[in-house]
Amino acid sequence: MRNTTYGLALALMLGWLLWIGKPVLLPVIAAAISVYVLSTAAAGMEGMPVLGRLPGWARRTVILIVFAVAVVLLFVLVINNLAQVAAALTRYEANLAALATRGAGLLGIEDEPTWENLRRTTIDRIDMAGLITPALRGLQGFGFTLFLVVLYASFLMAERGVMARKLMIAMGGEEAGLRALSLMARINDRIGSYLFVKTVVNVILGALSYAIMLVLGIEFALFWAVLIAFLNYIPYIGSIVGVIFPVLLSLAQFGTLWMAGIVMVSLTAVQMFVGGWLEPRMMGRAFNLSPFVVLLALAFWSALWGLPGALLAVPMTASLILVLAEIQATRPLAVMLSATGRV
Repeated sequence: MRNTTYGLALALMLGWLLWIGKPVLLPVIAAAISVYVLSTAAAGMEGMPVLGRLPGWARRTVILIVFAVAVVLLFVLVINNLAQVAAALTRYEANLAALATRGAGLLGIEDEPTWENLRRTTIDRIDMAGLITPALRGLQGFGFTLFLVVLYASFLMAERGVMARKLMIAMGGEEAGLRALSLMARINDRIGSYLFVKTVVNVILGALSYAIMLVLGIEFALFWAVLIAFLNYIPYIGSIVGVIFPVLLSLAQFGTLWMAGIVMVSLTAVQMFVGGWLEPRMMGRAFNLSPFVVLLALAFWSALWGLPGALLAVPMTASLILVLAEIQATRPLAVMLSATGRV
């Protein structure tokens, strides 16, 4: 009973620290997970004709520069698209109002006095311009967080070479140090491989989605393609949410249900192809996590950190299970959290 009480108190304290420490911990953890992807990409460059001849530090520097440029381009893309959306809001409002009027006519309530009252209290009260203002205010914090992620990732990449030696000294012995290094190697291999392959899969998904939206004439296709690829890091629900936004935009842009249906069917077909066929063949050995544990991790980290927590939930939970499996007292818990019972 005492151990249970202590464990519950410790869990509550850790949860409070994670919640209150979000501004500090989130960029650090995001940078650490980014380093996994960058290090795996740098290691994969060894097989390239020219870049493979570069020393390790040079390959890591090239990858880090590419990462920094990609982050800057992402920030510029978000700013430009928000400005364009703000300029198109008047047209979107008119299309939605026309669609609602046609729907009322089909239902036979167009001439009813209550329809105008209903419209004034629903559609006409939606201040779409007011929705952009909080997003613009949040860009400052978003940009600062991206800057911290790049900065922390740079320092973490620079210190990877001496991490093994410092860990051996910190553990106080060769046997304990080698065991810690073995654990870190397993974590690095599992998380690095998963995130790198997942990133490649998401890039393919984003490219296919961009091509479809470009053919269909969806505005801001590049932005929505990046959002779809980004949200696909979230298991189960990310792909669904990623499709909803372009569908809603197509509804506001064209003002017709059939066009929104075409967009939904097309993007859903791409999601099913990538998620059901391409990703399993590229992923190989995925994280050994129970589906229920994945959902629980998503709920927990989303409640603590919102969308960033949902994106980081799977790699952080998988790392925790690997650590628990190495400790004799907590190994049964790691077995229960796994999908197959093998950790």
